[in-house]
Amino acid sequence: MSKDQLAVVVLAAGKGTRMKSARSKVLHSVAGRSLLGHVLDTAATINPDRLVVVIGPDMEEVAAEAAPHEAVVQAEQRGTADAVKAARQPLADVLSGTVFIVYGDTPFIEAETLNAMAAQRAAGAGVVVLGFRPDDPAAYGRLITDNSSRLERIVEFREANEVERAVTLCNSGVMAVDASILFRLVDAVDDDNAKNEFYLTDIVALARADNIDCVVVEAEADELQGINSRIDLAAAEAFWQQRRRLQVMEEGVTLSDPATVYFSYDTKFAEDVLIGPNVVFGPGVSVGRDAEIRAFCHLEGVIVGDSVTVGPFARLRPGVVLERGVKIGNFVEVKNAVLGAGAKASHLSYIGDAEVGANANIGAGTITCNYDGYFKYKTTIGSGAFIGSNTALVAPVVVGDGAIVGAGSVITDDVKRDALAVGRGRQDDREGWAAEFRTTQQTKKDQVAKGDD
Repeated sequence: MSKDQLAVVVLAAGKGTRMKSARSKVLHSVAGRSLLGHVLDTAATINPDRLVVVIGPDMEEVAAEAAPHEAVVQAEQRGTADAVKAARQPLADVLSGTVFIVYGDTPFIEAETLNAMAAQRAAGAGVVVLGFRPDDPAAYGRLITDNSSRLERIVEFREANEVERAVTLCNSGVMAVDASILFRLVDAVDDDNAKNEFYLTDIVALARADNIDCVVVEAEADELQGINSRIDLAAAEAFWQQRRRLQVMEEGVTLSDPATVYFSYDTKFAEDVLIGPNVVFGPGVSVGRDAEIRAFCHLEGVIVGDSVTVGPFARLRPGVVLERGVKIGNFVEVKNAVLGAGAKASHLSYIGDAEVGANANIGAGTITCNYDGYFKYKTTIGSGAFIGSNTALVAPVVVGDGAIVGAGSVITDDVKRDALAVGRGRQDDREGWAAEFRTTQQTKKDQVAKGDD
């Protein structure tokens, strides 16, 4: 590797016992993406030549989340320096350049910060440490600098004296290290400390003893939030959502009640979108210009076209495409279906595994019966077709262009273009029956009442 190339090591072997979960800590999610996924996405933006994720034993799910990047196992949790050693083999041919060490439970680190660290490496620093100044330094390690603001050493809180604990510049754990010295330094780290672990932070003092320049780059505390508990996870979600709300409003989206709208990491909007209160976007949603998502809707895996109206109280599930001007009304659920331009399903309907033509109208209470308990089947509704209220379309079935289906029908056979289809029992009126029924029943009731007396 040449000096302008990069490698990234993501430490993700921690058990995360404070999460009290059978799931690995880094697989818990913020904004619909795992903590590890956030970190890998940011790391990818700096175009590393090598990206390695260090995991613990029996963490196959973490390895799967890391794919296609290589995952290596830290056999025992003996500290951060020991974790870096686990990446030795994948980085065996990395003889020069920069190796970043980042953490799988710190999802908000930004590419700009990593680039700032890379710039310090390019300027000659052998070790670059990312620092921050939290409101409460608490038990963070402290970054101890000299009179020239060069980094001398990192002191873990447990080993720090009173003077060192008074320092407000704290260690995030993130580093950028000269690849040619990284493993020489970590091999020199010992476990003579309060936890009998191999601290990666010790490489700073070792480097300074070798006259290797060490520097600090500072970032905002919010960027370096680590997730160790469910409380931390909730705080991180709230932080991410608030930041995203402000961003989408700045980009031309109206939120009528911002605090109640929740986005996913990949939600996309065109300009002049209006979003009502209590709307939730799952992964995979894009919304076109002038669309309106009304109150209490849930969308996931959906493409919403220009000038579409959704809701209130609508659910759009994966595989849905709503073309220009579609209207999805209250209490309508749509799954794996394409609705052509101008199509409407305004009330109380389920449309699943379907193709609906342009300007078709689907009446209240209509359902596509798409599942027989074993397989899914498709319903096709032609352009300009009119489906009457309370219709059951038993798939596989095709309703032709311009056809009309009478209200209350059960449609099991294809309907031809421009035809009328009525699939219900014939109405049978019996004159006077209701009056006779009421008289008979009232007489019976009166007799029962007299018997009770």
